[in-house]
Amino acid sequence: MADHAKHAEHAEHAEHAEQRAEPAQGPASSLPGTVRTLASTLWFPVFFFAGFLVCYLLPFHNPTPHHVEVAVAGPSAGQLEQALEQRSPGAFDIRQVADADAARDAVTGRDATAGFVPGGKEPRLFVAKADGYALESLLQKTFTEVAQQSGGQLKVEDVAPTASGDGMGTGLFYLVLACTIPSYISVMMLLRATAFGRRKKVVTLVVLGAAMSVIAYATARGMDVIPGDPLAILFIFLLTQAVALTSYGLVPFFKQFFPGVAMGLFVLLSMPSSGGAIPVQMVPGFFRALHPFMPMGNLIEALRGLFYFDSKDIGRPVLVLCAWVVVGAALIALGAWTERRAVRAERAAEAAEEPLSEDPAFELPRPSAVTPHSHRVGGQEPTLTGAVTDEHGRPLPGVAITVTGTHGREMLRASTDERGEYAAAGLPDHFVNVIASSPDRLAAVERVLARDGHPVRQDFRLLPRPAVVAGVPGAGVSGAGSH
Repeated sequence: MADHAKHAEHAEHAEHAEQRAEPAQGPASSLPGTVRTLASTLWFPVFFFAGFLVCYLLPFHNPTPHHVEVAVAGPSAGQLEQALEQRSPGAFDIRQVADADAARDAVTGRDATAGFVPGGKEPRLFVAKADGYALESLLQKTFTEVAQQSGGQLKVEDVAPTASGDGMGTGLFYLVLACTIPSYISVMMLLRATAFGRRKKVVTLVVLGAAMSVIAYATARGMDVIPGDPLAILFIFLLTQAVALTSYGLVPFFKQFFPGVAMGLFVLLSMPSSGGAIPVQMVPGFFRALHPFMPMGNLIEALRGLFYFDSKDIGRPVLVLCAWVVVGAALIALGAWTERRAVRAERAAEAAEEPLSEDPAFELPRPSAVTPHSHRVGGQEPTLTGAVTDEHGRPLPGVAITVTGTHGREMLRASTDERGEYAAAGLPDHFVNVIASSPDRLAAVERVLARDGHPVRQDFRLLPRPAVVAGVPGAGVSGAGSH
């Protein structure tokens, strides 16, 4: 009978908890809240899904050549251009050079993608596999047909072959990709390190970028994916800082939308326009236009020039990478200045002795604790709500709730009511730290984004402090968590 009574009591508590959890509004009035919750939660995966469809399926599903520059030796360049234009409009840009040596030099000097020497039984084609295996294959196929129409057998010479471990010519793309995405993810992870200030986070990004650059170069070199040239480490380091510092600098300006902006810049737009997986001459015009400006494409161009073309034309892409680093540093400095200005303004407002307003409705809201589930007319709507329970899900009354800014300045203190619930109003529109603490339990802390008009809920589950057993180190280890 005692067990039945206990079960009945637990069922009653669960029923009351469910009733408290259910919104007071009806289905019609709760629909806008549901829509807002879904929109704020699912916008990033929806954005990523649409981005992959547009930025990957569109340029990669059917690569076709666009304005591939070919140096043709001899006076027949004009006739060849007309024939290719009729077959594939806009695919090739033909320019005439003096002889076979000039056609070859145009390719090795990066003035043309290919060189063609027509005439005779053995017309020659100069290609550079370093510019991309797909482009090399396309050129061989096209000019083999041209040679066969004139009764010749095409002879192909690769004047810039890739390293022995890079059979498909895409090794540089995967090397650059391996340093791009972790640089962005590092920023995402460091945002959780609330104990680190801005300076420590920047130093961490710099040190991490240097380590990744050395390890990536050594790994690729050990696999024979790239030739040996230690200057590549500096170029890779510039990319890591271009992505990491710019991403970190964007955080204060885009806040909760930062993941979408950074992923859009450095993944969705950078990868298709990089010319690494698919040569840039074979993607749509929008991505070809982005190629000279995005970090991934510029690092690939710099490494191609360094490894395979005797450092030809590496100055411009290196300068573009440096420009991205400068932009990132400027964004970080601007964000710091904006934050300091806001803090000074807030302190000045707190210190100023303002006269009381005749109409309290016009006073600016200040951070304050409010009674949970209180709906007084004219009262402040809670910005932050939540509940604190023990390890069994039972409410914990009297738990201290402290809200601090990102720099540790205390904004307000509250305590949970008899149902373990708390509420706060008037919080500023930025990230705050919420700390739940009780003398006999392990404290828990979470970082939340407070937004006026969009209440946020943060629940905590506090576990008991570890029991101390004499002579047994580490006995009774436990922890605290939030949900």
